[in-house]
Amino acid sequence: MSDLQSSVDSHYSSAAEQRLATPEGRREFFKATLSCWLGTTMEYVDFALYGLAAGLVFGDIFFPGLSKTLALLSSFATYSVGFIARPIGAIFFGRMGDRKGRKFVLVTTIALMGISTTLIGFIPSYQTIGLWAPFMLVLLRFMQGFGAGAELSGATVMLGEYAPPKHRGLIASIIGIGSNSGTLIASAVWLLVLMLDKEDVIVWGWRIPFILSALIAIAATVIRRHVRETPVFEQEQTQQAESKQNQHHINVQSDQTLQSEKSFFARNKAFFIMLGLRIGENGPSYLAQGFILGYVVKYLQIDKTVATTAIFVASLLGFFVIPFAGWLSDRFGRRIIYRWFCLLLMIYAIPAYMFLETRDPLIVGSIIVLGMCLASLGIFGVQAAYGVEMFGVKNRYSKMALAKELGGIMSGGIAPTVAAALLDQFHSWWPIAIYFGAMATVGFITTFFAPETRGRDLNAVEDAI
Repeated sequence: MSDLQSSVDSHYSSAAEQRLATPEGRREFFKATLSCWLGTTMEYVDFALYGLAAGLVFGDIFFPGLSKTLALLSSFATYSVGFIARPIGAIFFGRMGDRKGRKFVLVTTIALMGISTTLIGFIPSYQTIGLWAPFMLVLLRFMQGFGAGAELSGATVMLGEYAPPKHRGLIASIIGIGSNSGTLIASAVWLLVLMLDKEDVIVWGWRIPFILSALIAIAATVIRRHVRETPVFEQEQTQQAESKQNQHHINVQSDQTLQSEKSFFARNKAFFIMLGLRIGENGPSYLAQGFILGYVVKYLQIDKTVATTAIFVASLLGFFVIPFAGWLSDRFGRRIIYRWFCLLLMIYAIPAYMFLETRDPLIVGSIIVLGMCLASLGIFGVQAAYGVEMFGVKNRYSKMALAKELGGIMSGGIAPTVAAALLDQFHSWWPIAIYFGAMATVGFITTFFAPETRGRDLNAVEDAI
């Protein structure tokens, strides 16, 4: 990029690149990367396990006696509770992360998520304790979402602030590899569980994946306790200490006065841009890997192993697709690559749901794989660095976390429930396909208002726009 890029790289070498220049710094980078990968794996094990269980068995366990469609709708309604909790957790932990540091929050959130997910595996069925069963499911799902609301954004911020600017897209995309690892583990365990007799799956088999998730949570918590704070946050803390000088206070007050004179939208433009980008990614993602499971199994009556195998295959491909998307954003820019992914999702929507009606296992599996590669893997690999670069250092964690989680609840959080309701109302695939395409369109349009942020100085106080 030009002299501006060179000046950014030169400035940033005093933080991330300087630390990476030493053997100790490289070890810290490795530990931070491993802890972020494990933590995001844990988050997506949680949510993938729940999404798979909601689509496959929760209707029978917690909502017996309802029609197939209503049981599916009820299962995904409890799925949405986690998304309601996520923005609350984003506000609570995000502000804490901007004040006390990224590490402190990330140790807390991974422990909270691990405990709540494990306990889901011990909930008695509706047949045993009646309405208390779905109540406990909703409560633990809320706790799971409360911790997850700051987990993904915090890990993204940590990796982005550790990475040198020239490779920030590629390195930050490791967060996506963590999410992909979680989906892979969840689908692999579910494939093994589904080898049991149907009655055994309903009675006790479904509990195994939730209980085993505790192993990842313990490993991630132990590693995170020994990770050093990010170089960007440490530098920001140093600058805050220096700001106690009177002249700097005058400048800060002047900057605050200028900020207060701007309109609400102008002060929070980056927040709204991130919101739109998130809707374009998260809604299609949760339809592509969450709702579609229940749709093909419960509604189209296709064998359960077709959908779970497809998710497993897509997760394997994700180890290539995600870093490749991150590399593309380093090479060509965040905005243009994000725009192309949204456009491809818009094109994908109607043909995908149309061809699901063939009920052919190979076609159905291929559609699920392609949808996940576009909506849940590739676009997410670009979004990681894009989100970190969009915001200034003082409010990066809190603003990005809230924008992502509000975008999540407005799209992915309600998408399976809305899709199930559309299916119940119209008994057809076309309203779901239009809904899918509409959310991708929101992301596509947003890219025309978004800035290009590739290589931005992460210690800058102001937002990218």
